[in-house]
Amino acid sequence: MPIRNRLAEMHEEITGWRRDLHRMPELLYETHRTAAFVAEKLREFGCDEVVEGIGRTGVVGLIKGRAEGRTVGLRADMDALPIHEATGKPYASETPGVMHACGHDGHTAMLLGAAKYLAESRNFAGSVAVIFQPAEEGGGGGDAMVKDGMMERFDIAEVYGMHNAPGKPVGSFSINPGPMYAAVDTFDITVKGRGGHAARPHECIDPTLAASGIVMSLQSMVSRSADPLKSLVVSVCSFRTATDAYNVIPETVTLRGTVRSFDPELRKLTEGRIREIVSNGAAVYGAEAVIEYHNGYPATVNYAEEAGFAAEAAKRITPEVETDSPPLMAGEDFAYMLLARRGAYIQVGNGGGASVHHPEYDFNDEAIPAGCSYWVELVESRLPVGA
Repeated sequence: MPIRNRLAEMHEEITGWRRDLHRMPELLYETHRTAAFVAEKLREFGCDEVVEGIGRTGVVGLIKGRAEGRTVGLRADMDALPIHEATGKPYASETPGVMHACGHDGHTAMLLGAAKYLAESRNFAGSVAVIFQPAEEGGGGGDAMVKDGMMERFDIAEVYGMHNAPGKPVGSFSINPGPMYAAVDTFDITVKGRGGHAARPHECIDPTLAASGIVMSLQSMVSRSADPLKSLVVSVCSFRTATDAYNVIPETVTLRGTVRSFDPELRKLTEGRIREIVSNGAAVYGAEAVIEYHNGYPATVNYAEEAGFAAEAAKRITPEVETDSPPLMAGEDFAYMLLARRGAYIQVGNGGGASVHHPEYDFNDEAIPAGCSYWVELVESRLPVGA
């Protein structure tokens, strides 16, 4: 089945919502205006229940079908990024230094469009929980909504998510029955030495030299500590000394970086090896090092059966469906919802242009009909009437 005619008719309306959301980006849990916009629309559509304040500023709308049955959850994220927009669009961000640079405005608009259609048609048996989540960009809003009892409150049996994919044909889909996004950890390392004049290095303990050795040793993690058949990224992205002078050996150097992985055992092994490398690497140069290691989002791993359901729903919208999409080393906090319930995460093509997290990125409104139709097709196939 191609794009739903009703959703094609709604394209202009949904695009208008998307552009309104784009003008009013909000960060993390401060999505108050966005959440109010969403809640107002859901009530206008006639949702049977609309609950605000889940996971602080999350919103859930419940739509009941024609008969009793299970509840399927559909999730969109609402928050923006601390980036100054450079698109030049007439609907560009009206908040300096904040923009929808990851397409969450598009995700929210597509789920609103699907919610309106589903509330009108009710062509399913069971219920649909449309989930609008704050704080995906580093705040763990998915975890907050799960911990707030969302799954139990709405008796959600399965949960599905969707993200736009720049560089892939508009309205195409891609999914993988397994890891989709990596676990994301970060670290802060402080290397302590003894500063002094650069002309008398023998009187000092140079933390710059020790930190440089640590950086080089950390790069051996991937090639010598990890199974070559398992993906691992270890990147030191910041190297800061306590002084900018040409002739001063500093007291301290601070390193910051990130670790990306899919396998839980490899993730645990990597943290341990990094701690060893940091401690021993500093000692080689007579310095000391302190590391703060932060476990972030877990890996987003699709359930194979549910990924199959999602792929089949997408194929009824378009033949352009990739079912063995390579995993991405980016992070995604939909992972927390997949730890709580079975489900899957899919990507919808956003076409050409800038990639996400770029000042010139913009969600492609031409993807809206495909994204909305996918949501509807997924619901009607997972909750068939008369089954």
